[in-house]
Amino acid sequence: MPSPSKIRLGTASPASQPTVAETLSQLSALARRAASQEIDILVLPEAYLGGYPRGTAFGCVVGGRSDEGRDEYLAYFRGAVDLGDEVGEGGAGAGEGWVRREKEEANEVRGDGTREELERIARETGVFLVVGCIERAGGSLYCAVVYVDPKKGCVGKRRKVMPTATERLIWAQGSPATLKAVSTVIRGVRINLAAAICWENYMPLLRQALYAQNINLYLAPTADGRDAWLSLMRTVGIEGRCFVVSSNMCVRDRQSSESDGNNVPVNGSGHQQEDGDEVVPTQDNTNRRRQSCVTEEGFEIALPSPSLKKTKSRRRQSVFDEEGNEIVLCSKDEAIVEEGSSGNRFTNPFTTTREEMIKQVRTQAKEQTTTNGSAANFVSRGGSSIVSPFGDVLAGPQWEDDDGIIYADVDFDDCVRGRLDLDVAGSYSRNDSFRFSVQGLDLTPLSY
Repeated sequence: MPSPSKIRLGTASPASQPTVAETLSQLSALARRAASQEIDILVLPEAYLGGYPRGTAFGCVVGGRSDEGRDEYLAYFRGAVDLGDEVGEGGAGAGEGWVRREKEEANEVRGDGTREELERIARETGVFLVVGCIERAGGSLYCAVVYVDPKKGCVGKRRKVMPTATERLIWAQGSPATLKAVSTVIRGVRINLAAAICWENYMPLLRQALYAQNINLYLAPTADGRDAWLSLMRTVGIEGRCFVVSSNMCVRDRQSSESDGNNVPVNGSGHQQEDGDEVVPTQDNTNRRRQSCVTEEGFEIALPSPSLKKTKSRRRQSVFDEEGNEIVLCSKDEAIVEEGSSGNRFTNPFTTTREEMIKQVRTQAKEQTTTNGSAANFVSRGGSSIVSPFGDVLAGPQWEDDDGIIYADVDFDDCVRGRLDLDVAGSYSRNDSFRFSVQGLDLTPLSY
């Protein structure tokens, strides 16, 4: 149980289910498990409701569209959620009017009931939910994030300002006005939170728009499953002096979903994985791992799968390859390393350079992949994580785990402690020389 002065932040890497109803059922189960683990805030991936359409081009090329692709888009559109909002100016929706349900008559439900179901789940579990979804409004789709307070219901919703690359074909641009942060109080602790979706996190001015509102919890639902993503999350933590929670789907190979009975691959075709929001051919990935940890020096150490046979754990020396995987070396009096569970044998590292050692590892990994006749088991490996205001990795990255929940107990006073020497929206910003504004967004700092 977290101490009274600490908040338990949680995240997970679940994949979307074939329908919104099934995904909501999965979400409900996750929220109940989070409640049993006394998690206060649970963050779930980008496009979790509605699905991320990895691998599909919707029949589009420059100068042409196919009838089959239009049918795919129709199915994807119908599989999105209707939260009862409007398009609004520049894709802003109704803003506070949507939160307050100003356009709803008594006992009226606008939309398809998804908003009400999310509010029910939060209310019954007592968990504050942050959920990525594909929202339909008017004739357009938006990549959105909903903030659901267990006591107040939906307290905010934002739409992705800049869909990445080919996402622009299917998702409309949201208004920067939706970058507005929201506040909640948990056990007497004031939490100001806001989300940047996937590659919006690579937009420095967008990050600054969140920092300027004096947030202490930065949320990053994403579809980027690369190892480099964690480096960005650590940068955000240090830069904004805030806690960071990122969530990305873990999608198994050949897993696909259907929307309203139509075959639309919202979770991937099984032969590709995402590079950020883009889709690229899957690379050989025989160094798959269930989990990993990060050393104090910032090295990510890949841990073996629980199913692998255990071998001797003592070792004299190790090196890291370019991907951050640890390669265990033998003692000086050994001619070769003891054969591991994978059957690999390496020459003596004390007469072999680091580069040669890594080359041996990759060569044998490639041979093993060819022998096994299979590539990676995952279209997206996940990588959800929690990072401190000082860039420390508190939980995760959660690799190749589509069922578990990771969490960390945090002291939000650490955000203030970090402002002693760095406040990029205040004392460190030189706002006497630099001016920053966002159209339609009030950047007045929220109070703690």
